[in-house]
Amino acid sequence: MRERVRDFARKKLDLEMRSYRQAGREKNPTNGLLRAVRQVLHIPVAEIAEKMGVNPSGIFELEARELKNTISLRSMSRMAQAMGCKVVYGIVPEGGKKLEDLAEERLWAEVAAATGIRGQGSGIS
Repeated sequence: MRERVRDFARKKLDLEMRSYRQAGREKNPTNGLLRAVRQVLHIPVAEIAEKMGVNPSGIFELEARELKNTISLRSMSRMAQAMGCKVVYGIVPEGGKKLEDLAEERLWAEVAAATGIRGQGSGIS
């Protein structure tokens, strides 16, 4: 019963995360997203800075930290909110795989390890 619930939850999550998986196939799907949104919405840096209560240089710093993957989720959310947006993120398996695929690979690896099987061309290693 527990396994059926887990399978259902995994399939539901796979369906909900479909667009994120598609974005995950890109090399850096969200690199520079804050700046890109700000620019396409034509929002002046000064306006965002005022709403956030920071200096305009702080906005450029947030955008730079996003590019370096050192920005906090909280900071990203605050800037998004100042632009009338919200941050929505996803966690997906690499290469656009489904969670179902990754779970199956992990299961086969566990079976192989438990039985001492070494894969030869079967996808099991």
